[in-house]
This record gives sequence, structure tokens and C-alpha cells, in this order.
Amino acid sequence: MAFFGSLGFALLYNIRGRKLWYAAFGGLLAWSVYLLLRLWIESDVTQYLIAASLVTVYAEVLARATKTPSTTFLIAAIIPLVPGSGLYYTMSYAINGSWDKFIDTGIHTLALSAALAAGIMVASSVCRIITVTFVHWKNR
Repeated sequence: MAFFGSLGFALLYNIRGRKLWYAAFGGLLAWSVYLLLRLWIESDVTQYLIAASLVTVYAEVLARATKTPSTTFLIAAIIPLVPGSGLYYTMSYAINGSWDKFIDTGIHTLALSAALAAGIMVASSVCRIITVTFVHWKNR
């Protein structure tokens, strides 16, 4: 389902050709990594961080291989990891006046979102440093 969800968003974002399938496979990869990490890591925030980092590396590698911006692959591939149910339940608890559940769910959802953002930033930065270093070393 993660593959098809990412495929739908890739179509929505007008990705065409082979890139469409690469982006959809990225969603499958992101969700598979998340599910596999559940076997060894108890914290879902850590699972999100690692899954986001790996899918970002996947997008960066494909970006270099296809001469396409990495966001083309990353946006569609990260869709299965977006904490939509957490956002929904946070707002539901707020509307119903369940303030304890609202705060707990809201903080957890913010932590998942921060883990996604941090995973993307760290992996993208590391890939950028490696690329710049390699290009600098190659041009010596």
C-alpha cells in the first residue's frame, strides 16, 4: 500500500516515466525500513529518524543517477511516514476537550515530525558534504 500511496502522490506531483516508479519504490522502501526497525528498536521516533535518513539517501543517489532534483523522489517517498493519524487524533482530542490526550498525542506527533525533518536534514547534509568533497578531490 505504501508503494501505491507514493505512486498516487507522484502522479499528483506530475512525475513521469521511470522517475514515477523510482519515487513510488521510495515510499515502499521508507515504510519497509520503518516496519523492519520495529523488530529491533522500540522508539517509533528513532524508527522514523532512521527511515527518513535512509529514504533521503535513496533520493540523493537517484538524483545524481537521473540528473533530477532529489525532492522529486523524496517528497513522494516520504508520504507513508507522514503522521496523519497523529494529526487527526490531536485535533479530535482538542475539539472534544480531552486536553490530556490532546497534549500527549500532540507532543508525540510533533516528535515524529521533528524526527522526519531531522532525518532528512542530516542525510541530505551528509550526502552534500560527501558530494562536495568528492568533486573537490576529483578536480585537484
